[in-house]
Amino acid sequence: MALRHAVLAALLDGELSGYQLAKTFDLGVANFWHAQPQQLYAELSRLEKDGLVAGREVVQEARPNKRLFQVTDAGLAELERFTATSAKPSFIRDDLLVQVQAADHVDTGALIARLTERAAFAQAKADLFRQLLHAMRGDRTEAEFLRHGHRVGPYLTCTRGLAFEQANRDWCEHTIAVLRARQQSHARP
Repeated sequence: MALRHAVLAALLDGELSGYQLAKTFDLGVANFWHAQPQQLYAELSRLEKDGLVAGREVVQEARPNKRLFQVTDAGLAELERFTATSAKPSFIRDDLLVQVQAADHVDTGALIARLTERAAFAQAKADLFRQLLHAMRGDRTEAEFLRHGHRVGPYLTCTRGLAFEQANRDWCEHTIAVLRARQQSHARP
């Protein structure tokens, strides 16, 4: 997947400025595709040049003018083409896993500290995903929303982000427990 497809998908709900797009990425898209704001602005320019998005200038008083972007018919056709192609399997590439791989030869206390930090980060992200999911479905149950909701795509990707972060937290907590138990058993005479 190219960044262009993630940007096109993020613009499906309507016009966004580059700033709003960056916020949208931070809240939802970043759980499956990360991009810096400057990358998003550059991609918006390329998409506009390629006719996949249309931009319009909005004149503002007491603020700089801004540009709003929306997906064009050509952009929708590109998303249709993209969704018809096979998706590459994902893989894990994580510094923390390299550190855990070396657990038998490094300071376990430092490793437990890194795992504790990651577990807290994962919990915070999981909490954010729960809030986003609730905001998307409102007072409806998840089953009701998934049957009748307006846009289930963002909801489903958010549920994947939630499951991912919960699994990260659970794995970190399990690994911490294993390392602590090993510390205790090796400390006994």
